[in-house]
Amino acid sequence: MPKVKIMETILRDAHQSQAATRMRLDEMLPVADILDGAGYYALEAWGGATFDSCLRYLNEDPWERLRRLKKAIPHTKLQMLLRGQNILGYKHYADDVVEKFCEASINNGIDIIRIFDALNDTRNMKTAMTATKKYGGTVEAAISYTTSKVHTVDYFVELAKELEKMGADIICIKDMANLLLPYTAYELVGRIKDAVKLPVHLHTHNTAGIGDMTNLKAIEAGCDIVDTALSPLGNGTSQPATEALVATLKGTEYDTGISLETLNKLTAHFNGVAKRLADEGFLSPQVLKVDVNALIYQVPGGMLSNLINQLKEQGASDRLPEVLKEVPAVRADLGYPPLVTPSSQIVGTQAVLNVLGGERYKMVTKETKAMLAGEYGKLPVEPDEKLVKKIIGDTKRITYRPADDIKPELENYKKEIAEYIERDEDVLTYALFPQLAIPFFKRRLAAKSGVDAVIFDKTEKVHPV
Repeated sequence: MPKVKIMETILRDAHQSQAATRMRLDEMLPVADILDGAGYYALEAWGGATFDSCLRYLNEDPWERLRRLKKAIPHTKLQMLLRGQNILGYKHYADDVVEKFCEASINNGIDIIRIFDALNDTRNMKTAMTATKKYGGTVEAAISYTTSKVHTVDYFVELAKELEKMGADIICIKDMANLLLPYTAYELVGRIKDAVKLPVHLHTHNTAGIGDMTNLKAIEAGCDIVDTALSPLGNGTSQPATEALVATLKGTEYDTGISLETLNKLTAHFNGVAKRLADEGFLSPQVLKVDVNALIYQVPGGMLSNLINQLKEQGASDRLPEVLKEVPAVRADLGYPPLVTPSSQIVGTQAVLNVLGGERYKMVTKETKAMLAGEYGKLPVEPDEKLVKKIIGDTKRITYRPADDIKPELENYKKEIAEYIERDEDVLTYALFPQLAIPFFKRRLAAKSGVDAVIFDKTEKVHPV
């Protein structure tokens, strides 16, 4: 067995980070056998925004995508990304929905579920972790990496120890904004390896141009698995390129055992996919540039593109520098949440409102209020009492696990869409994305009856993770 294992992200995070999650299943299947035989530890193939994008833009059933990928890739583990109690949506769901989703994911082909919480509130991860183990999946419990006065190496080591006690099989360091500097990675990985008896998996991006160096220092410190993306959709806001790391480690004690010749066959295919994505306007050269703002303002690539779009819609594109300066201030006000879905969208939108409104917190989103009220979980730092009072008034703050207030939901969802259910998974599709599921179910029925399908709903954006 190779000392360093590679998880390939070309089927999920690579095109989510660079091309709005627009790769189609028919662009994956032609090289499924090559991917399966390449020697990867795992392929990240599902979760994140793929579910949303399949329904909203690609007219694909995400469950059918998973089943077909598993059939075509029988020998390599498939991994997915799950937002804990948020599942793949942007709110907390009842425990029965979370458990059923984990069960269905595993039954349809997922082997490893990477579970994280945007606030690193482990209470929001427990149900998904327990369910994953119950149904025979591997729990990869993820630490959402960020920097602040409380997010120290000591903090993350203690978090890793807690996740191990909760039943994690693997500890993942999830560096979504490419903030983890190489020498910090060396210290963090080394200390986690000393503190827990589990494999450590590093996930980073190359937004700030440091991803390759971070991966290498993490490997030297004992990191067991790293995420990379094949070069057609690698680097920039995506993961560091697979080929470069495989070549770097070849012939060393960290040799991955993966053949560059095999990777070249995959690269040739995905170059064509990348060209299609670029030709259709989904892949911009901007996502491949080194962006130092990621280190200064801690803004992930996907969050940056959302900010740019919000300002463009308001005719205020010239105010981006002000908004970027406001993001860290809002983040501090809200208790230093890591900037990952959904907290990144909450902080970013509030920063835009603060700048355009002319007065900080003159206009406040319901999501900002919910975050301060504890509806997303425990904030890393207790926010200022005066600010809390200004924003949520006399609303009582939640100090317990938010999902404790949510009654079982599955049976109600089944009743609501009884006429559309073809498989049990349809209920979960509806639970997560009701506005997208109904039009999708109608298109599916129309296709079977030979009637022209209805137009796609494109009213919302896919939020990157």
